[in-house]
Amino acid sequence: MKTITNITKGILASLLVISCTPEEDRTGLGDRPDASALDFSVTQIEGEAYKVIVENNTPETLAYWDYRLGTSNKNKDTINLRFAGEHQVTFTAFAGGGSVSAEPVPITVPYEDPEAFADPQWEMITGGVEGKTWVLDMESPMGWAGLDYPDPDGDNWAWFPDYAGNEWVMENKNWGEMTFDLNGAPNITVTQTELEGSTQTTESAWFSFDPDNRSLRFLGDVELLYGGDYYPDVSNWQNIKVIEVSENSMRLGVLRDQDRNGEGDARIVFHYKVRK
Repeated sequence: MKTITNITKGILASLLVISCTPEEDRTGLGDRPDASALDFSVTQIEGEAYKVIVENNTPETLAYWDYRLGTSNKNKDTINLRFAGEHQVTFTAFAGGGSVSAEPVPITVPYEDPEAFADPQWEMITGGVEGKTWVLDMESPMGWAGLDYPDPDGDNWAWFPDYAGNEWVMENKNWGEMTFDLNGAPNITVTQTELEGSTQTTESAWFSFDPDNRSLRFLGDVELLYGGDYYPDVSNWQNIKVIEVSENSMRLGVLRDQDRNGEGDARIVFHYKVRK
């Protein structure tokens, strides 16, 4: 195996306030280490160079790994870089006194993971290398669902009304578009129309997708395409649940965790169709 170990070379990249973490979660953590004391390894697996073993050996710390395609908070984990090309893995050690990040470790992946996109949901969402663009389906643009929907048990209620007769849910206008593709990376571009008027803003970045858990995460400044006056009801528009997906229809949900009417946690679900 090829091993890249970064112990003595590191830079102080961030000093985060750890007081937001419950006290009991910090039991056993030490003082914030110096960057030069960070002890970790980043190891590519021979024969599967897109798979990388990351391991934190820095005493009395918790690990956080950021590899753009995703993140991990395990002290030892195997991450999948999927795409051929140049990548970086950044290690951050959290301790009772704060955190410190090492200099990013460069990784060269010579070939793509042949199984990375085997799940048909990848093709349904992204259209592969060529990409796929989605817009709100104004015949039934949104709805609400319980936190466990579409699981058969738990908080699994849902209401997806037709727009006709429920025009109060949002104005019928061009709310923008959302494009996914797998052209060298998992790319996402969202063009969002403002609530009042027709001014649009566009952001592009990468996304990660976990088919087993049906979860999407947008990176950078990109947020989910939405319609209507719902933005203040949600604290995070980047962590997204795939409620339903097919070749031409997709429902994506965000967590309504700060509802202005005090109705409690639920998912706001937006319904998209492929742009023709």
